[in-house]
Amino acid sequence: MDRLAAMQTFVRVAEAGSFTAVAEQMNVARSAITRQIAALEAHLGVKLIARSTRRLSLTSAGSTYIEQCRDILDRIAEAEGDLAGERKTLRGRIRASVPMTFGLLHLTPLILEFSQAHPEIHVDLDFNDRRVNLIEEGMDFALRITDSLPETTVARHLTTCRSAVVASPEYLRRHGEPKHPDELAHHACLAYSLTSRSNWAFIIAGAPHFVEISGPLTANNGNALQDAALQGMGILYEPTFIAAEAIRAGTLVPILKDFQTPVLDVFAVFPGTRFVPQRVRTFVDFLAVRLGPEPYWDRGLDLG
Repeated sequence: MDRLAAMQTFVRVAEAGSFTAVAEQMNVARSAITRQIAALEAHLGVKLIARSTRRLSLTSAGSTYIEQCRDILDRIAEAEGDLAGERKTLRGRIRASVPMTFGLLHLTPLILEFSQAHPEIHVDLDFNDRRVNLIEEGMDFALRITDSLPETTVARHLTTCRSAVVASPEYLRRHGEPKHPDELAHHACLAYSLTSRSNWAFIIAGAPHFVEISGPLTANNGNALQDAALQGMGILYEPTFIAAEAIRAGTLVPILKDFQTPVLDVFAVFPGTRFVPQRVRTFVDFLAVRLGPEPYWDRGLDLG
């Protein structure tokens, strides 16, 4: 058995979800594909694919093994590319976990440009605000918006993330505009549930200053909170990558502009020390150029 060929076939079957589809792609009999997978399973002593009349699915061992196969195949492709000096045509799949709203607003529009430059790369985005386990879920990288990363994290800095405190003109007309962060305790505040629900951070006289807040709505999605703010439901502490358009349109008004909010960083985080394929590095380099160092959504934005 050619183990390398068997690995390649296994990955193709797993991604296609069909022995027949792979057989047609490779122009061979379906029985040849099933025999190759059976031989690989016999060699390993485990079942990799659970077969049923309706669909194929990976076993627990198969889910682990497929990532190892992809890593090995990527290394081989990279080594062959180095030897041949062929870097013009990149191909393969890139799997990335990205925050929901950031990805929809700012990553999706860039995919078309990247795909036009690299038509043989397939980008598979998982829009998810939770912190996924990159190795267990087979991700090539994840976008993380944070104030810090563990020292052992392998990451590439892409851009920065500022926040603004905003409210609709109607809310401010009805309730007045707070002049100091501490006055937020007397206002309806809209809280993002995946960070702190109960306090907002400012920097006053060079030191962190936290303000206890409360209000009528908590949500795990920035767009939902912005919609509520636009309707006058309350004051919102929002990343400018979401709020910038509404601020420019005047439908949300920045307040407390004399008080600085902490600046976060946007990173591409990789799964440990695992080999990073050239196609993934190329995509991350592309994002770094398009997003940073001064993010385009902040240009000309007056936040004080």
